[in-house]
Amino acid sequence: MTELRDKYLTAIAAAPDEDALEDLRVTAVGKKGEVSLKMRELGKMTPEERQVAGPALNALKDEINSALAARKQALGDAALDERLRTEWLDVSLPARGRRQGTIHPISQVSEEVTAIFADMGFAVAEGPQIETDWYNFDALNIPGHHPARAEMDTFYMHRSADDERPPHVLRTHTSPVQIRTMQAQGAPLRIIAPGRVYRADYDQTHTPMFHQVEGLAIDRDISMANLKWTLEEFVKAFFEVDNVELRFRASHFPFTEPSAEVDIRCSWQDGTLKVGEGDDWLEILGSGMVHPKVLEAGNIDPSQWQGFAFGLGIDRIAMLKYGIPDLRAFFDSDLRWLRHYGFAGLDVPTLHGGLSR
Repeated sequence: MTELRDKYLTAIAAAPDEDALEDLRVTAVGKKGEVSLKMRELGKMTPEERQVAGPALNALKDEINSALAARKQALGDAALDERLRTEWLDVSLPARGRRQGTIHPISQVSEEVTAIFADMGFAVAEGPQIETDWYNFDALNIPGHHPARAEMDTFYMHRSADDERPPHVLRTHTSPVQIRTMQAQGAPLRIIAPGRVYRADYDQTHTPMFHQVEGLAIDRDISMANLKWTLEEFVKAFFEVDNVELRFRASHFPFTEPSAEVDIRCSWQDGTLKVGEGDDWLEILGSGMVHPKVLEAGNIDPSQWQGFAFGLGIDRIAMLKYGIPDLRAFFDSDLRWLRHYGFAGLDVPTLHGGLSR
């Protein structure tokens, strides 16, 4: 046993790598190793001989295993030291520039719109994106035969034939928020309702999901003159111009009466929009006086109260203001596009500091 001990401890100490160390382990204490074979011979010994040889063999096996573990640890430490030496890095060198995230133009324009209307006393109201057809259509005086209620234009939620619940839709506008707010708060009222809306359309200027902001003001003596002033102030602040000319064209919306499309005087120079000058007109939103039936749906007496409403696409005015040519690019998740059109994270829109610094 002394010869075995000296033999293997010397070989283990001189093992150059872990492969050589594994070979020694198998030769010494493996199933057919020398120490293992010696332990099998214990059965042939007398009880007195086993009392002496057994503890000695176990102690030898433990000592060899300990030596193997210690040598393996030493080889691992040496390999790590060599790797650290060859992969040495000067941590005092300048670090790689940190990339800053950017704010999506939709988020930025939403904040700009909110800041402008907040200065005019409008609060922000929100509502669910999945609505009943009553809030989305009936409460807004949209009749059952109206084309907007067709499945080719509206996303209806699935329901079984025996489902007695009213049909649900992905809201096609944020106007249901107006009904919910009227029911909850009553009159007088002054709110804007920004948010996602959904329609079954897709091309360069339409996407199945887009963003709208609608405004609602209700009081006892509100008129179209108040609506015109509000929209003029908004356009001047949003496009950051001193003068603006709006043109109201008679139109029809089920939820307003009278109704008007609103155009702005503008010009196009080298593909750039100039607001407030030129000989062209550009439609930007729809508006009108709130229909009495809509007020009744909001639990407001139309004989005592009246108001105006308007709605515009956030994506559309973002395209106009910042020269973005394709609406679909807003939703492509292209980081190159976002780095080009995005806004700095701390670029918070304010009227006194400038909306788009």
